[in-house]
Amino acid sequence: MHQETRSQRAIRLEDRHGAHNYHPLPVVLERGEGVHLWDVEGKHYYDFLSAYSAVNQGHCHPRIIGALTGQASKLTLTSRAFFNDVLGEFEEYITGYFGYDKVLPMNTGAEAVETAMKLARKWGYLRKGIPRDQARIVMCGGNFHGRTITIISASTDPDARGGYGPYTPGIDVIPYDNIPALQRALEHPHVAAFLLEPIQGEAGVMVPHAGYLKEAYEACKARNVLFMADEIQTGIARTGKMLACDHESVRPDVLILGKALSGGVLPVSAVLADDEVMLCIKPGEHGSTFGGNPLACRVGIAALEVVKEEKLADNAERMGQLFRKAMQELVDEFSFVKLVRGKGLLNAVVIEPRKDGRTAWELCLTLARNGLLAKPTHGDIIRFAPPLVMTREQLDECCTIIRDSVKAFA
Repeated sequence: MHQETRSQRAIRLEDRHGAHNYHPLPVVLERGEGVHLWDVEGKHYYDFLSAYSAVNQGHCHPRIIGALTGQASKLTLTSRAFFNDVLGEFEEYITGYFGYDKVLPMNTGAEAVETAMKLARKWGYLRKGIPRDQARIVMCGGNFHGRTITIISASTDPDARGGYGPYTPGIDVIPYDNIPALQRALEHPHVAAFLLEPIQGEAGVMVPHAGYLKEAYEACKARNVLFMADEIQTGIARTGKMLACDHESVRPDVLILGKALSGGVLPVSAVLADDEVMLCIKPGEHGSTFGGNPLACRVGIAALEVVKEEKLADNAERMGQLFRKAMQELVDEFSFVKLVRGKGLLNAVVIEPRKDGRTAWELCLTLARNGLLAKPTHGDIIRFAPPLVMTREQLDECCTIIRDSVKAFA
């Protein structure tokens, strides 16, 4: 009788006892360090997904883990009914770091997006004078802001949206990277905010035309509409700047952060805004049991310190340019490799399905066999987003793995 491996057992247990809401690659991971991962059988991989940009600082960064364990031995959670000795320190640090008056800490990215949407509506009623229950938020097709009912009400992805109605009203969806469509939507007098991803990650690393963010920001200002940037995936140095909006010197009225805000150690998210916006929410009107807990605050400070002190934005810019150059060579050489796009170390390669039916999924399986983990999206797109601590030597080795895998796929 064939003996079940540890990987087979782990996959079987998830399949039998867990909800079938994910379709992972058949790799069972046990340990991580920096850009490296190991499965339960001891096989080594390079991580080229970074938990969707949650581990920008690398897996198990010792400074972040030190902050986690140091705080965990003292105090992990208190109700916001009381003050604690870490929250104010975190709030002072992160507001100074990004240049805002106030921060509202939450846990997950979806919670932060929901918080920003509530904040926008409240601002619309109190500051803009929108009639009660008439506030509208403009969002972009192809977006991915999370999976709550309110957020999927703005989704154009049938898998995210289908079968979950009725949907939340007050949301207008327009094409991404389309200034005329935005200007038309902003003509409605009851629009409170425009919410977008500076680069659409889940859609396949869709990078808008140069100047789009600036033009969109100016269009919002002309109509007294909040410009809200979801930088959960694109922020914290991923695209070669601290924020993707920094590429066009745009300062969002509302900034949404998550993922790498904890270095992947635990859920930490935040919404930042100035007093005119943030103080629209009064005590008792919004909150979270775990949002702003001492453990999250201590980890959040350490995670941001690592990004700045290790100059991870600069490294992402340099490594990203080298990576896209190497991938462009594959585009030039192999006809089924259609294009590469991205900024910093957030990149995508589009793969034309093979005549035998093999798609980007099969190429990702080949990459995994060769020791590199990446994940496809929308069938023909592979996202490549390694931790930002990657060195030139590691990147060169990874590009060789990708080239060999593409060659085998051909």
